[in-house]
Amino acid sequence: MDSKSPINRLSAAGLLISIGIIFGDIGTSPLYVFKAIFHQEIIEENLVLGSLSCIFWTLTLQTTVKYVMITLRADNNGEGGILSLYSLVKRKAKWLIVPAIIGASTLLADGMITPAITISSAVEGLSLMNDNIPTVPIVVIIISFLFLIQRFGTSVVGRVFGPVMLIWFLVIGTLGLFHLDEAPRVLYALNPWYAVQTIMTHPHSLFIIGAIFLCTTGAEALYSDMGHCGKSNIRISWVFVKAMLLLNYLGQGAWLLTHQGDRLGELNPFYGIMPAWFVVPGITIATIAAIVASQAMISGSYTLISEAVRLNIWPKVSIRYPSDHKGQLYVPSINLILFVGCMLIIAVFRKSSNMEAAYGLAINMTFITTTVLMCFYMWRKRVSKIWIAIFAVIYLVIEFAFLAGNLVKFTHGGWLTLVLAAAIFFIMYAWYMARKIKNAYVRFVDIRKYYNILSDLSEDATIQPFASQLVYLTSANSIHEIEYKIIYSIINKKPKRADVYWLVHVDVMDTPHSRDYTVEQLIPGKLIRIDFKLGFREEQKISLLFRKVVEDMVAKGEIDITSRYETLRKHKISGDFNFVVLEKVFSKSSALAWGNRIIMEVYKLLKHFSLSEEKSFGLDSSFVTVERVPLNIPDTKEVKLNRLK
Repeated sequence: MDSKSPINRLSAAGLLISIGIIFGDIGTSPLYVFKAIFHQEIIEENLVLGSLSCIFWTLTLQTTVKYVMITLRADNNGEGGILSLYSLVKRKAKWLIVPAIIGASTLLADGMITPAITISSAVEGLSLMNDNIPTVPIVVIIISFLFLIQRFGTSVVGRVFGPVMLIWFLVIGTLGLFHLDEAPRVLYALNPWYAVQTIMTHPHSLFIIGAIFLCTTGAEALYSDMGHCGKSNIRISWVFVKAMLLLNYLGQGAWLLTHQGDRLGELNPFYGIMPAWFVVPGITIATIAAIVASQAMISGSYTLISEAVRLNIWPKVSIRYPSDHKGQLYVPSINLILFVGCMLIIAVFRKSSNMEAAYGLAINMTFITTTVLMCFYMWRKRVSKIWIAIFAVIYLVIEFAFLAGNLVKFTHGGWLTLVLAAAIFFIMYAWYMARKIKNAYVRFVDIRKYYNILSDLSEDATIQPFASQLVYLTSANSIHEIEYKIIYSIINKKPKRADVYWLVHVDVMDTPHSRDYTVEQLIPGKLIRIDFKLGFREEQKISLLFRKVVEDMVAKGEIDITSRYETLRKHKISGDFNFVVLEKVFSKSSALAWGNRIIMEVYKLLKHFSLSEEKSFGLDSSFVTVERVPLNIPDTKEVKLNRLK
């Protein structure tokens, strides 16, 4: 969405949309935070006040200060998110791709567990009415239906997200407010001393820190979805959202203080503060809010993968646009991966209380990588090194403390999300490195040396015409360079005569939305190069974009594409176009180092599940010729022969 769009300006509509799609994850955290803290703890006043204090200061320091006040400043033409941030700083250091991939992979892993834990936490409220109600099948049905409808688009459903979440926040804030008078001393928790005391003295402080982290797991979404709403709307709506969240947490804290000495067992304080007559409506509203939160995470995962594909850190996969709504994406392969991940988590843990142990560890890594990338962004913006150091120290200390708390839960379930994140990381890193390895073997030559040959070849009547207009995709950044394999394909591998040779280069820009191009007539009317400069969130429909450029050039009289066949030329019929896609393969992988050989083997496997080059660039297969060319031709100097005669 354009950052200058009216919806991105501060407005009532923008605020409502922000509440609907930005705060779903963090907004449903009251469903499980206190349940996670007191799952195995006896309720006592110091722990209640200490936990509340930790929650308040976590939401303040981590969400409000780091994300809302600081990180939202790092907008990439109005867009946010870990890959948008990476695009802003990647020129500072090549190794920054590693934290970017870690952040992206852990965010995707979080997308698998968010629907499972939020919807399970909401539906399990039914056990208040009847312990025998089987909640797991209900959760499975809801999640299955949620993933099933993705292929049809969710723009219609998306319109009700704002009003639904507004009702949700008003409900949870009101429920918490009504319980404050039961134990007004919960307001003491705003004093940070209670947080410090609990962390320093409680025997299970690491477990508690890991549970408290759940209150801020959705903070990354504030930044990732900035392009949908604009930073002003997010900042203002966060004031309301944070107030409602704190009221609910304080109300749950007051309820807990009236149950000192007890154990929660399977009871959830979130439902404990509901009056009996409101339990059914409360469960219904909570379930709908959980679905909204899950939908926002799923949609965010689609956007993340579409960016990753264009930044060449994920295999080229089918990306569909099920509606005309701006930013509406559907990625079938990711939909399946997320669904399988959700079902796996439900099958392993079954109850939300067990999922809490797995939740948080993966997204914690995203927080840390965002902090690292933000330091480089501040450096790029020439912020004082002292302020950068202060920012880095404060947030790395906080986030590594949370990491320590989450690592304690590793054997209790954290291992699963970490394994899922590691698998995604491996795919991203292998795909990225394979491209680097292949590019190292690509040999570029000066195309100017071949001007005369190409010009003569175009006029050589002794050679059967291959196509009227012959188009090659080139990765050469300089207009005076070209891959040797393209020259080999045109001249040596069955000479290809054409009226006009076209070279098309796609440059993925650091900005999210741009559709610019340049045209260079290297040999006027015979060799033309087009450079597309596309944003990393733009769909690369090269066939359509190329056709549009040619139409504009024809309209301006810059090129004549009329067929040279006499009959067709007489009737002013355009000549045919043929795209040649060169598929680069290794003819001798043993020449690679063992680590690179492993990466290339993984790459070959991933290629079987990814789109072909012609499909990924939106080319019509009926006008495409695919040629396999070797990247590393064995050197004959290595061959020893004895001539006998």
